[in-house]
Amino acid sequence: MATELLENTIATLKVLRTSDQGAFLDGQTGNTNDDILLHKDQQTSPVAIGDEVEVFLYRDPKGRLTASMRLPAMKVGQIGYVEVINTTNFGCFVEVGTERGIFMPHAEMRGRPQVGEKVWVRLYTDKSGRFAVSMDVDDEMRRASKAATDAKVGQLVKGAIYNLTSDGAFFITPERWIAFLHRSEMTRKLNVGEMVEGRVTFKREDGRVNVSMRPTKEKALISDGDIIMEYLLNRGGKMPYSDESSAMLIKDKFNISKAAFKRALGHLMKEKKIVQDNGWTLLTETGRQWTPPVGNESQEEE
Repeated sequence: MATELLENTIATLKVLRTSDQGAFLDGQTGNTNDDILLHKDQQTSPVAIGDEVEVFLYRDPKGRLTASMRLPAMKVGQIGYVEVINTTNFGCFVEVGTERGIFMPHAEMRGRPQVGEKVWVRLYTDKSGRFAVSMDVDDEMRRASKAATDAKVGQLVKGAIYNLTSDGAFFITPERWIAFLHRSEMTRKLNVGEMVEGRVTFKREDGRVNVSMRPTKEKALISDGDIIMEYLLNRGGKMPYSDESSAMLIKDKFNISKAAFKRALGHLMKEKKIVQDNGWTLLTETGRQWTPPVGNESQEEE
């Protein structure tokens, strides 16, 4: 008895007949009404009656099983960085080179990727034998990675995030190094699949590297000071925050640590641009002459 043919699977089927539309493949039911159309547009090379053709099966808009010679660019067990092309109440579809996207159920997602975003996925077959994808790619990333023996502290590396945990984000670089970005080293909120760049801060014994999105301390002192100065200018030259403010409040308002905030305040006071008074920070006359560096965006109060 022939195995039932399912959508989102690959099958090798015989060409039974041809027409102006294309070729009809054996639907393996003995009923010609169940023969499967391989449209001319879905043929990557000419086919003839009697040929055995490997095809990807999917359902057309009318629900009919249809064939294409465009096979997935990934094999089962492989990973790829792919685009989300559609979302549903049950999951989403991603582009893997076939006529129709491959489904990813909510249970296999990390976060809720949206149309147009790209994510790392692994191709697998579900219990029914259909293709599906999962964002659980940690094991595959470990197997594909190389020890970062050639990495240098201070080197800039980049890659797309494949996992985001309560501690931070993991991504793999073009050199196939696994990089870990701790949440305290992020300068903004990140999403799984997002491409990021970080500076290597530490080479770990396990062959991975720790990275930071923050600039070096010298550059940070200037950029953090710029943030504070723009904030003050937008508030008329005063703000109810000082080196006595809580770390949580500083993080919420300026997205920097309290230590970085205090260093920047000290630098600005040395330059006589600000003074502190009873929990407030105030611009001096010198500070009021300050202008933002070229390319800086204004820091608006929320």
